[in-house]
Amino acid sequence: MRQRSPFVSFIFIVILLALAAIVYRMLAPSPLIVIYARDASPQEKLAAREIRRYMYLRTGVLPLLQEGDRNTSLTSDLVVVARKDRPAVESLAKDAEFGKKISALGPEHYLIETRESRRRRIVYIIGGSETGTLYGAYRFAEHLGVRFYMHGDVLPDSLSSTALPLVTETGKPLFDTRGIQPFHDFPEGPDWWDVDDYKAILSQLPKMGMNFFGLHTYPEGAPNAEPTVWIGLPGDIGKNAAVAFSYPSSYQNTLRGNWGYAPKKTGEYAFGGSLLFGRDDYGNDVMSDMCPASDTPEDCNEVFRREGAVLGEAFRFAHVLGVRTCIGTETPLKIPQRVQERLKSMGKNPADSAVVEELYEGLFRRAADVAPIDYYWFWTPEDWTWRGNTDAEMRATAVDFGAAITAHGKAGSPFTLATCGWVLGPRNDRAFFDNMLPKTMPMSCINRGVGTVAVDRAFARVTGRPKWAIPWLEDDPGLTSPQLWVGRMRCDAAEALRYGCTGLLGIHWRTRVLGPNVSALARAAWSQEPWNKEPRVSGALEGHVMKPSDRPIDGTTDDILYQTGRSHMYNYRITAPKGTYTVTLRFCELEFMRRGARVFDVYIQDEKVLDRLDIFARAGGYRALDLSFENVKSGDGFIDITFETIVPVGVPVYGQACISAIEVQGGGFSWKENCGGPAYRDFQADSAVTGSARINRDYLRDTSQWEYAPARHLPALDFYEDWALYQFGPEASGEIAAIFTRMDGALPRSSDWINGPGGWKPDTIFWEQRARDYVFVEELEKLESKIRGAGNRERFLYWLNTFRYMRSSAHLCCSWAEFNRELETIKAERNKDTRVLLARENGIPLYIELGKLFGETYGYLLSTVSTRGEMGTVMNIEQHISPGLLQKTREDLEAILGSPIPDYALPSGDYAGEPRLIVPTVRTVYTAGETMSLTVIVLDKKQPRDAGLYWREMGTGVFAPEKLSHTARGVYTAQFPPSGSKAADIEYYVKVTAEDGKELYFPATAPAMNQTVVMMEK
Repeated sequence: MRQRSPFVSFIFIVILLALAAIVYRMLAPSPLIVIYARDASPQEKLAAREIRRYMYLRTGVLPLLQEGDRNTSLTSDLVVVARKDRPAVESLAKDAEFGKKISALGPEHYLIETRESRRRRIVYIIGGSETGTLYGAYRFAEHLGVRFYMHGDVLPDSLSSTALPLVTETGKPLFDTRGIQPFHDFPEGPDWWDVDDYKAILSQLPKMGMNFFGLHTYPEGAPNAEPTVWIGLPGDIGKNAAVAFSYPSSYQNTLRGNWGYAPKKTGEYAFGGSLLFGRDDYGNDVMSDMCPASDTPEDCNEVFRREGAVLGEAFRFAHVLGVRTCIGTETPLKIPQRVQERLKSMGKNPADSAVVEELYEGLFRRAADVAPIDYYWFWTPEDWTWRGNTDAEMRATAVDFGAAITAHGKAGSPFTLATCGWVLGPRNDRAFFDNMLPKTMPMSCINRGVGTVAVDRAFARVTGRPKWAIPWLEDDPGLTSPQLWVGRMRCDAAEALRYGCTGLLGIHWRTRVLGPNVSALARAAWSQEPWNKEPRVSGALEGHVMKPSDRPIDGTTDDILYQTGRSHMYNYRITAPKGTYTVTLRFCELEFMRRGARVFDVYIQDEKVLDRLDIFARAGGYRALDLSFENVKSGDGFIDITFETIVPVGVPVYGQACISAIEVQGGGFSWKENCGGPAYRDFQADSAVTGSARINRDYLRDTSQWEYAPARHLPALDFYEDWALYQFGPEASGEIAAIFTRMDGALPRSSDWINGPGGWKPDTIFWEQRARDYVFVEELEKLESKIRGAGNRERFLYWLNTFRYMRSSAHLCCSWAEFNRELETIKAERNKDTRVLLARENGIPLYIELGKLFGETYGYLLSTVSTRGEMGTVMNIEQHISPGLLQKTREDLEAILGSPIPDYALPSGDYAGEPRLIVPTVRTVYTAGETMSLTVIVLDKKQPRDAGLYWREMGTGVFAPEKLSHTARGVYTAQFPPSGSKAADIEYYVKVTAEDGKELYFPATAPAMNQTVVMMEK
């Protein structure tokens, strides 16, 4: 038998291997392919890139990105991304059922459908418009396990299988307008945002299904003119956002000193807080070298030019993403003093409506030149929310609207006018402006009472125009505290839908700490199943429990009903079956024994029933006053009783509306509440006294610690179960969800509006007793050992330390009160030498303890800093709270000692915590050709050995190192991506080697799972 030659054998083996490779390629699964249309818009291309990004991050395998109308592969799993009228979708429409779904897609609707064959899966993501396609892509990412928030994305630590999920879903928003209203004026909010911060947050909005971004502008004197809106004559408008004449304006910075903040250089911050800031006069880039505020004509103009450039770049970016933009200021137009002086020098009267019209024309022309805004909104006066308004003020606002509308026509501005404000309209008729303004103008307002008040029922009477409800994602009295309002966000969203609102927005300052609230509101704008059931809540939706009286009450035998009360409330809501009722309101004046000190109006079902009620003038003090109203109809299952306080002219101290008890009876139904008091006979106790929500447990013994009544609330467990699972992993998510659900709307807090936002005050309750409110923190601490994965652990520690910070601040306030008590005892000692001795032996140790607790609280805060918002809280602590807490107490102690306290008793300026790596602004989308500025902050006792950024094209190649540039203190920067880079989608991480050798990474999951940034075409 003849043997084959080695050469023939070799050829034979090669042929076999080639055949095997062909068979393998035919049978083995091919890489996932993401396809977008040849003529796709920038949004459609971004949608395809985003799907590719999140498939890579979830599976570790980078899909192929392909342009074209079809794919010839027979084995590849596919994701087809297209607007509904693209050729790639036409063949699908031939399927009757599928075609019906596609044709029904509205502009912002999307369809996700997975189709299977024996060999592969194809996922179709089809939008009714480019924006709808983008929404579909992000919703698909959520099916992969991704979650989206204002501060960034959250992905599970562990990778998933490569299989495409089986999805059949159509998305249709419940509200046409959905978004956020970041509020200026405090460092926790957009006052400290640079253009990268704007872009980072704007790119998150479509991920959450949002399409609106609006800004309010404070005018001069309230307290500073903000440069978001320029006020001037048309002839003063220059090119490229420049103006020829302006006035002093500013955003909050560390040298400005208002809203209760004392000016202070960041280099003087305690406990290493100075490391967070690269300069003493810290603010956003608009205010760089302009702090505390512009003053010279040249500087004034430059601030407006800079802000115009920021808004122009940010808003053009927003428009590519399908996000509508809005700016505005208050009405009537507040003309800055320098503008008034200039007008007078030109022979123009600033009070003349024609001159105001000319200013509006200049404002509108310049706004349109600077940035692509979609809306300009007018904010009704802020003080209308707590004092009401006069008829003259209402007329002045109406005249101002008229001047603005005329100017808008003259300017030919491409944007739409709208209303907003602290109230929907004047107190006599909240829907009043609906009768006088063009129906093209949307009407909107934030909820009254810093969000404690329900969505205004008057929205239901506004017809034939867009109307936007704006719940508070957080309130500024508690701006230094975490706030969980998922149940309230759901309730507000349900009420906005019930009143026919077409928009749902959220007002806020911070970002990360509001993650649950933002997510809940965003989701509620798309779906309210299954939790939107009529909230069966009866009682005060806000207000304070009044200090009880033990004096006898005249005119009644039921003294106990009138010895307590609730004040500062705006609304009582009673759940009552449809029918007709008699409502009895019981009043008693317990505080102000003079006429005119407490005056308020009362509305029942939006109808005024009491005009300027003065309890003392009508009944006297400590005397019962009962007023009944018949034929009150509950057509929608609720009876609303609304209270509006009238601020007395020339009265420095006045009382807010109050109520002692309420009865609703009729048709066999009866509801009675002893407002602010305990149960009595057939009157139920006030809900804040029963302990059903956040309350002061020492109500009967110490009412100096007033608390708000329970908020509107809808079930939140299902939300927190999902949230906790993807934030922290499955090991302890159920237990964490239960804790967060229990504390939602019921978090204790020691902060309040005290000469500014989020202030602290001494708590007269002893800490041993107050500590009971914080048992949930201990419950969370016990779960730490169960958390697995670097990302899960970073997120868990963020929340745990946030609550530890809150608990420590409460302890600090109790210690502050203890110090004050001791100080009063010392001051009461008549002998000077004994006073000095007591101050040394008792006062100084208590002050040291105060400083120690302040340091502990500060340390927990620094362990949570991860965004500009937490950096703003550091400023609040340093420049708003510390002056009263540490500086004033030290001065009082030193006044007794007659000498400075020892240096060892003063707070340290050094950082004492664990090394931390912070990237406060995280971009996830950038524009082709753009260079981003990456800021990195290192918190440590000493400068690190090394600090570098490592990047590559997403999913391919080796990481190229870039050394971080040291700016100052703990701040480092890098320009990113490097100049000349051709990479489209980027992957990077930051690595810092601390002085002790410890390696720190951003993101926490790096280098296994890194931060990614995808490119968006212009």
